Parts: sequence; structure tokens; C-alpha cells
Amino acid sequence: MLGKKVPAVTFRTRIRDEAVGGPNPFRWQDMTSDDYFKGKKVVLFSLPGAFTPTCSTFQLPDFEKLAGDFRALGVDEIYCLSVNDAFVMNAWAKGQNLENVKVIPDGSGEFTRKMGMLVAKDNLGFGMRSWRYAAVINDGVVEQWFEEEGYSDNCESDPYGVSSPQNILESLKARAAA
Repeated sequence: MLGKKVPAVTFRTRIRDEAVGGPNPFRWQDMTSDDYFKGKKVVLFSLPGAFTPTCSTFQLPDFEKLAGDFRALGVDEIYCLSVNDAFVMNAWAKGQNLENVKVIPDGSGEFTRKMGMLVAKDNLGFGMRSWRYAAVINDGVVEQWFEEEGYSDNCESDPYGVSSPQNILESLKARAAA
């Protein structure tokens, strides 16, 4: 993955637009890989599903809390991607009170598949989802890669540690000091 350009994908997102009016003032907006990654240094982390225990209790909240530390190390944006639709991702972001982390809905799993991280989670009733991983991406190119051990379909466990924000911060600090 190192040195690889992220795949060119169009993501179907929903954004708040007061001009829409009513109780649900959102509209569809297509966003591309370039919109998210071009000309920026970002941390992307991907996980099996919105609202799931590890993702909601540790990974997403910790990235949110540590966002200032990432910015201090030159990271422009932090993105959380999951094979969930825009409605689910937006509801999860709202429920998590996100201010620093932005969510990317990969509803069809196209980006995840092209990253080589799509796995079956039928054993949990999920269908096809993302393996847990993270990356530091600079201007659309993967600079650092953090993949959890045991990549496989229907994995019995949900490894978490390699892609934790704390681990990624340590790696960024070590690079900055080198």
C-alpha cells in the first residue's frame, strides 16, 4: 500500500443545506477521492461499522479527542470511512458529537474493495465490510499504513491496536523527530 495512490471513487454523501428547509434539511452531494485527499495530508481510518462497540467506544472518540495533536503534526483532516450509507454515517457522527473528524460513507464498498480491504462479515450479519485499518495519506498517496492483524473473511475476533490514533500519533511523532 505504501506509495499507492488512493482509488478514484465518487462517494454519495448527504450534506446539511438550510435552503432545503423542513425537518430534514439535507441534500445529496457527490464527493470524489480528489475532494477528500488532493492537496492535503490526512489520516484515514476505516472500520467494520458505524455504531459498533469498538468503533464507537474507542477508535472514533479517541481520534476526535486527539485531533489537535494530529493537527500539530501537520495533518489537515481526519476521516472515518465505513461501508455504511450516508444516512447511517451522518447519524453516527451526530450521535458522537463530532467536530474534528469527518465521516465518509462508502455505501457500496467500492473504495474499500479497491483498497483491498473489503471482507465478509456474514458471521456477524453484516455482509461485506471494511477490515480495520488506517493510513496517513499525503496528496492522495499512502505514506504510512496501519492494518490490523488477521485480515480474513468472517474473522472471529475484531483486532484493534495497530490502527489506534495513539499508535498513529507515535508514528507521526517519530517521523517528525527523525
